[in-house]
Amino acid sequence: MSERANASVVPFKVGDEPEEESLSQDPAEQQLQNPAERLHLAEAVRMAEAIVFASAEPVSEKQLAARLPDGINITLAMAELQQIYARRGVNLVRVGDAWAFRTAGDLAFLMSRDTVQQRKLSRAALEVLAIIAYHQPVTRAEIEDIRGVETSKGTLDTLLETEWVRMRGRRKTPGRPVTYGTTETFLDHFALEEIRDLPGMEELKGAGLLSGRMPSNFSIPQPPADPDALTEDEDALTDIDLEELGLLTPRVTED
Repeated sequence: MSERANASVVPFKVGDEPEEESLSQDPAEQQLQNPAERLHLAEAVRMAEAIVFASAEPVSEKQLAARLPDGINITLAMAELQQIYARRGVNLVRVGDAWAFRTAGDLAFLMSRDTVQQRKLSRAALEVLAIIAYHQPVTRAEIEDIRGVETSKGTLDTLLETEWVRMRGRRKTPGRPVTYGTTETFLDHFALEEIRDLPGMEELKGAGLLSGRMPSNFSIPQPPADPDALTEDEDALTDIDLEELGLLTPRVTED
């Protein structure tokens, strides 16, 4: 072998490995180098897996923090668990501030025979749902102003029954009208991690849901970053409000 060829060989001892980027490491391996810490996190991941698997509803990070050992990095643990399930038939998905196991999207066709045929929403209900999703918090009068037609109570009742929409507060205006917003069930059903993942104008146009000849001043509002937080012009619903709206059984007062 020529001297030039020999010069291109980089010798290394047995057991040494070429330096590589740590891009292939798991999130836990990138941040936890202590074996005891890795073992501690691995056990927390197993516990989180059991909690989410056994729950019929998405489990919030607050609920996980209350049940996992103190000092566990919930974000890191769930990222580790999500990576474990990334290539499986069931994936761990984030729903708002909660986590749930769901059938992998490319295998959804296998469940088609087991799905319950849902009643289709009317055009009016779909319009109202879209307005609430993008404009929340919004009152019934504001919905009617946007649609340009009256909205029946039955349409809102249908959306409330689906648990995609909820009464979230009262507007600080005369009459204190109820404000409406979406729920985590809405995010879960439409596979959205957060409300701001709703499609924008260009995506809606690309899907053929908006005309290409929209008015120049037409715009789609950006949903709030935290749809659960009350705005400055909203009051929280009290027990009296809930009783008035039929959401709480009236208390019986003793004479």
